[in-house]
Amino acid sequence: MAFTLAIIGRPNVGKSSLFNRLVGRRVAIVHDTPGVTRDRRAADVEFHGLAFRVIDTAGFEDADPATIAGRMTSQSLAAIAEADAILFVIDARAGVTTGDQMIAQNLHKSGKKIILAANKCEGHTEPVADMYALGFGEPLRLSAEHALGMEDLADALEGLAPKVVFEDEADEEEIEPAEEEFVEDFGDAEDDYDYKSKPLRLALVGRPNVGKSSLFNQLLGKERSIVGPEAGLTRDSITAPWKAGERDVLLHDTAGLRKKARSAGVVLEELSVASTIDAIRFADCVIVMIDATMPFEKQDLAIADLIAREGRAIVFAVNKWDLQDNKQGAVGTLREKLDELLPQVVGAEMVMISAKTGQGLDRLVPAIIAADKAWNSRVPTSALNRFLESALLRHAPPAVSGRRVRIRYMTQVKSRPPTFALFGNQLDALPEDYQRYLQNGLRENFNLKGTILRLVMRNTKNPYDPKGKGTARGRR
Repeated sequence: MAFTLAIIGRPNVGKSSLFNRLVGRRVAIVHDTPGVTRDRRAADVEFHGLAFRVIDTAGFEDADPATIAGRMTSQSLAAIAEADAILFVIDARAGVTTGDQMIAQNLHKSGKKIILAANKCEGHTEPVADMYALGFGEPLRLSAEHALGMEDLADALEGLAPKVVFEDEADEEEIEPAEEEFVEDFGDAEDDYDYKSKPLRLALVGRPNVGKSSLFNQLLGKERSIVGPEAGLTRDSITAPWKAGERDVLLHDTAGLRKKARSAGVVLEELSVASTIDAIRFADCVIVMIDATMPFEKQDLAIADLIAREGRAIVFAVNKWDLQDNKQGAVGTLREKLDELLPQVVGAEMVMISAKTGQGLDRLVPAIIAADKAWNSRVPTSALNRFLESALLRHAPPAVSGRRVRIRYMTQVKSRPPTFALFGNQLDALPEDYQRYLQNGLRENFNLKGTILRLVMRNTKNPYDPKGKGTARGRR
């Protein structure tokens, strides 16, 4: 969109609440603790008939650039440079502070259009002379929490932001969900959905301080997220457009996932975890960042298992590879460890990288594209049943309680992730290890590495069953 509005102000004046109000849903984390927002976050909005891009920013403070507060301020300065107009938010309850005056001086120098807004005006606070003294005219009286003054804000934006252009419903493009509804389609009809026509939704996930934000910045080619030696700098999921080869990507930087025991009862930690889990559920593909100096700890495995259960495509990026001494021997060891500890994603791509230096990023993009292709793949029924016949000849299903398990045929019922239905008798008793045998064979024969595969068991009708019905069972 052509018009961009940046929300600027001191910490805890309600910038993120106002951002959420403009977007129309709870996107940014909101909490009473000052400094919750640390990175700038942008979203395209339609607000009272106006279409524009809005940027939520961290607090603007006079601080040493080397400190977290100083790095947050640099993010706000970048948002000011990027924006066409500024919504300068002050706390009406606190009045004008020295910090507000310092921000006002910087905004005057920017030469941008400034809209002054006094937030937290829940029906009692009147503009005071100090607010006029900032030099931006009469402030808007708002309450982001209670949606007060939104019409006045829309009036202030009138003539700056373009109006929404409404299209006929017949011309509107249907949005394809990340996770399709389960539909029993046992034919070979091609999936009409062209997944390459939509941006690939890619999330960076991992433990705190494994280098997610560093990789985020390295891929984008600019300092988009705050980075530093401190663990837990990122608190909210940040999204930015990116290109992976010829593919459009929406790249998500996320907060580190700590163990439940460490985040339980800590509201900000719980909100950050919820934001990261939402990013995983939103994603098509997830890059799991692993620290090469402490690889595959219990929390790494828990994160990968969560992604597998959500059915996302997965790529492992082993970061800080530049700190590894015995690189050649370590690769084979890590590969074996990955396949042993995470059999549900055996064969997933594992790329050795250094987010700090950019080492290995040329191999990361092909791995992402391959995993996404596998996640969207559809295999013809004829090819699947040739594979099944060969698999049964090599290794027949074991007998259960003296009765033989029979698999008659199989078909793919959906993609995203690839899901296959097995038809036969006694499939409820098909052992887990045999299902894993079939899954691994599917991965090898149809190049489906990098994605979870799901099997659905369909028992065929028993002619001696008076009800004449089969049963179904599924597994991930």
